[in-house]
Amino acid sequence: MFLESEGIVVNPPEEMISDPYTELRQMPVQKPVVPSGPDPLRQFLTYDTKVLRFYAIWDDTNHPFGDQHSCIIHYFLADDTVEVREVYRRNDGRDPFPVLMKRQRLPKTFVDKKMSFPSCVLEISNEEVLEWYSPKDFAIGKTITLLGRTFLIYDCDKFTQNYYREKFGITDFQPVEINKKPLEKVPKVIPPYNGFGVIEDSLQNCLSLFPKPPRKDIIKMLENNLKVLRYQVALESSVPEDRNRRFILSYFLSDDTISIYEPPVRNSGIPGGKYLKKTRVAKPGSTPDNPTYYEPSDFAIGSTIEVFGHRFVITDADEYVLNYLERNAESFPAETLQSLRDHFLPRHAVKETVNNDIPKRDLDMLIEEVQKELKLRHKYLNTRKFHEAFHHIDKDGSGILDKGKFLDLCEKLDVPTSTILLKKLIDYCSSGEDDINYRDFLRAFPS
Repeated sequence: MFLESEGIVVNPPEEMISDPYTELRQMPVQKPVVPSGPDPLRQFLTYDTKVLRFYAIWDDTNHPFGDQHSCIIHYFLADDTVEVREVYRRNDGRDPFPVLMKRQRLPKTFVDKKMSFPSCVLEISNEEVLEWYSPKDFAIGKTITLLGRTFLIYDCDKFTQNYYREKFGITDFQPVEINKKPLEKVPKVIPPYNGFGVIEDSLQNCLSLFPKPPRKDIIKMLENNLKVLRYQVALESSVPEDRNRRFILSYFLSDDTISIYEPPVRNSGIPGGKYLKKTRVAKPGSTPDNPTYYEPSDFAIGSTIEVFGHRFVITDADEYVLNYLERNAESFPAETLQSLRDHFLPRHAVKETVNNDIPKRDLDMLIEEVQKELKLRHKYLNTRKFHEAFHHIDKDGSGILDKGKFLDLCEKLDVPTSTILLKKLIDYCSSGEDDINYRDFLRAFPS
C-alpha cells in the first residue's frame, strides 16, 4: 500500500520456490517392502557351511596329451556358488594346484545379445544371464559343462544324498562305474646305430634320460682274467700292398673284446703297430636291439672275420688256443676244434723228431752250444733283424725256405754261418736237399 501511494506499480504475488529437503521432511515415512524373490540374508543364515559335494570325471583325452582327471565339485548353498578341485594322486606327474576352478556363480543360459554387443567382456553381469546353475542341474550320471570343461558326475557324498532326498524326492543314488580307457602303449623305436662308441653304451642314451653304464659279468671277468686267445690273420684286400700284411688278433675271454696288432716290418712302407684297440666286434647284419658278437667258436682256421668293414682270414693260431678249446670242448662247435687240430697235426708229428729224423733232444743240445758260442764271439748280433727278414721272405708262412735263398739271406744279414756248429745246425735244420726249416734255425738266435 505504501508503494502504491508513492506511485510505484507492484507485481502480483508469486509462488515460493520449493525446497527439496523441506519437502522430503514433510513426506510420510514409508514402511519397508518385503522383496518378492528369495532373501539372500535368509538364505545365507539357513545354509551357511552347508555344501553339496559331487565326484566327477573331466575327460580330456580328445586333446593332445589329455587324460581323465578326477575332480570334486562343491556347490555352496549359502550363495549358489560353485568350486571345482582336482584330485591328485601320488607321483601322477601333475602340479598340485589347489583349485581347478575358483568359487563363483556359473551362468547356465545367457540373454540373447545384439549384434553390436562386444564378444569379449571381462565380467558377466546379472542383466546378461538369463539363468544360473542351481542344485537341480546336478545329478549322478549327468554331464554338465562348466566354463568350457565337460564333467561327468558319477557319485556324491551322504549329505548331498539327504539333501536331494528331502528337497527333490530323489531316492536313486547308484554310482556310475567309470571305465578308464586303456592307454595305448607306444612302441619304443630305437634309432639305428651311428657307429660311435660301443653299441651297448649308445643304446643307454635311448633307454633313460641319464644313461647308466651297461652291467658287466663280474664272475666271468674274474674267472677268465689274463686269458687271451691269439690268432694270426691276413687282410683280404684288392690292393697288392695289403695282401702280404699279417696281423695278430687277440681275443680276451674276460670281456669278449678283440684287439688287432700289426707287427712292424722294415722297408715295407707300413709303420705297423696297433690296428684296433680293445672293443667288442659285432657280426655283419647285427641290429642294435639284439647285437651278435664274435666268439671263439667263430675263429676256425681259414674262416673270414669282418671287423668294421675290413675282412681278415685266420691263417694261424697260438697253441694255447687249441689247448683251451680241448679243455672246454663241450662249449665249442666240433668244426672249429677239428680245424685247429688239423692245423697243429703236422707240428705235433715232428715234435719229437726234427728234420732228417734227428732226435729233438740232439737239436736242442746243439742250439744251446750255438748260443754259448754266439755269446762268446758274437755279442752284438741284431737277432731281431734276422727274425723280421726271414718271416718277411716267407710269403705263405710255411716255415720252409729254399736253401739257396736261405744262404743268400744269411750272407746279406752277416749271419756267421762259417763256424762248425752253425754248419752242423744248418744240416740238422735241412728238410731234404733243397729246403731248410728256418724256424728251427732261428731258435739259436733268440730275439
